[in-house]
Amino acid sequence: MTSAGRLPPQKWMRAGKTRRVVAALTAAGAEVRFVGGCIRDSLAGRPVKDVDIATHLSPDEVMRLLDAAGIKTIPTGLAHGTVTAIAGGQPFEITTLREDVETFGRHAKVAFTDDWTADAARRDFTFNALSCAPDRTLFDPFGGIADLHAGRVRFVGDARARIEEDYLRLLRLFRFQAHFGRQPVDPAVLEVAGELAPALRQLSGERVREELFKLLAAADPVPAVTLMIAHHVLQAALPVPVAADVLRALLRTEEKGAPADPVLRLAAVIAPGRSAAEAVGERLRLSRRQLFALVYLAAPPVDPGAKTPAKLRHRAARKLGAALYAKLLRLHWARAHADKPRARPGAKLAAALRDAERLAGAGFPVHGRDALTLGVAEGPALGALLEQVEDWWAENDFRPGRRACLKRLKELVNAG
Repeated sequence: MTSAGRLPPQKWMRAGKTRRVVAALTAAGAEVRFVGGCIRDSLAGRPVKDVDIATHLSPDEVMRLLDAAGIKTIPTGLAHGTVTAIAGGQPFEITTLREDVETFGRHAKVAFTDDWTADAARRDFTFNALSCAPDRTLFDPFGGIADLHAGRVRFVGDARARIEEDYLRLLRLFRFQAHFGRQPVDPAVLEVAGELAPALRQLSGERVREELFKLLAAADPVPAVTLMIAHHVLQAALPVPVAADVLRALLRTEEKGAPADPVLRLAAVIAPGRSAAEAVGERLRLSRRQLFALVYLAAPPVDPGAKTPAKLRHRAARKLGAALYAKLLRLHWARAHADKPRARPGAKLAAALRDAERLAGAGFPVHGRDALTLGVAEGPALGALLEQVEDWWAENDFRPGRRACLKRLKELVNAG
């Protein structure tokens, strides 16, 4: 494989834990290279999250060398040649060079090899087939560097064949387009994507969720989401109607540089309503916390608009918490302005967002024991009294303190 220049110095490559793993694997003269996302992201000037390594060593040899160096190993995928090393608390996925003997869906029968080009040919996109030696020598067998710099997402080899090897690559196509694409996707590839989209229903919810969330975390996922909808890919991935207009409006409410919230963005894409949110939650195998957020964003307990009585908005804010209630406010604005491409959030939304934290944090200052102290018996009457005081408190913009609320409680007790 011909060298393609050198990777600029990288902090993650110089890190002691990285050098320790490389030293262990090369102790007997074996060749190792960094592969995949760490090289792609380094060349793109993006943060590197995972460091993957490839070698011609067998998995048994990898574990033996790492054990000899005192590095913990986990046999995460021996059938496919993968061992995870833990050095300095960081995982390094180490995979033996391999080539596909037979593929079916997401599964493949592989044979180990010492051919770096054959191993690279298994990867999905050209810029994911890059590799780099520890001395920073780059290897680019399929023109991935040029594609990366041009913003072109291109399959290694035939798109149909690569997708049929693993249907998750349908979603990965649009995920990488959202993050790296500046050139249009090849129309022929989009046609294949639309034709094969129904196969997404065969994939596990966890795998679909991971790809969708990564896609939705892009700085602007709207163009990719729009493409997916146009070619019926997102409709195959999710069991409810989808659209991009609300998501487009939602992005206008986000602060520049703020971390993306995939659950909020997902709520903007799917049809509103509790049943839709629950169906999506089941399909994507969302965690309990993610499902709670999605359901309340898609089917809020109250309309957070200004026309809703303050006491009801306050109760919703207290139940949801300031952060989730603020997301609900932004989504509410986006839904109201989805058909107004020129609309921009103004002072009203800004004020509502500032008030969300105050509403959520304002704890009702009297409790049931206060009513019991005044001689009120336990039961429905006690709850009704507290609700009357809380309504009065809300009508006064939640500003009365404990003393004033106790006074109001006494007045109601005496009046009864």
